Amino acid sequence: MEIAFTKMHGAGNDFVMIQNLDGKIELTSEQVAKLCDRRFGIGADGLILLNPPADSSTEATMVYYNSDGGRVDMCGNGARCFTSFALQNGVGDGTSVSFKTDAGPMTANAKDGQFTIRLTPMRDLKLDQTLVTERGSFTYHFMNTGVEHVVSFVDDVSAVDIRPEGSAVRYHKDFAPKGTNANFAQIQPDGIIKVRTYERGVEDETLACGTGVTAVAIAASLKGHAQAPVSLLVAGGDVLTIDFDRDGETVSNVTLTGPAKNVFAGTVLI
Repeated sequence: MEIAFTKMHGAGNDFVMIQNLDGKIELTSEQVAKLCDRRFGIGADGLILLNPPADSSTEATMVYYNSDGGRVDMCGNGARCFTSFALQNGVGDGTSVSFKTDAGPMTANAKDGQFTIRLTPMRDLKLDQTLVTERGSFTYHFMNTGVEHVVSFVDDVSAVDIRPEGSAVRYHKDFAPKGTNANFAQIQPDGIIKVRTYERGVEDETLACGTGVTAVAIAASLKGHAQAPVSLLVAGGDVLTIDFDRDGETVSNVTLTGPAKNVFAGTVLI
């Protein structure tokens, strides 16, 4: 079967986008992994289907797979790309769209090349935890911002050996059986937070992680390091903005703003 696709990226986090508004395309995890393979496929951190709405409460459904073929609840950078892709395919009113994810319903809008996603509520917050791995012991903060994230603040994020250190967190028994994503963050003198993320399902560092920077921004606020809106510099070089309302440890109305860009389009045989 030949499938049309568009390659997109959000701050360097890249995706294979497939329009499936008629609901006819169903992919196996093996097919997704093959399409995302950077040597034998199109190459991407994940694959996203633009599916029809599940009910009248939204205008579309976002189905997200990591590059290993595993379906996961949500992806922040992917949601921005999904918003742009949905608008390009006539979904929404031209500037905004509502859609369902496995993490819950979301709304988004576009303005001047920037896409703002209203994220699902943060949950499962745990601050000031201690994790012991073969790489050492450190303090971390945990929360689910659509998917699970560990946040660790460090003095020099560029010095982090992120593949082994991130993997040690991702596969730690404390987060079994699903595992977690691992974020390492540095508060810079200008107030911008520099972030590097090891992503579960990609099993490596990605150039950006939307739900990851969201977790970092919330943790930074709760620990007194920052106030919303928070600007975060990701490995791909873009600055993403997280805004939210906060009452003590209760965080609401969380939004993620950043770019989403088309790279190329084509067809592929599966």
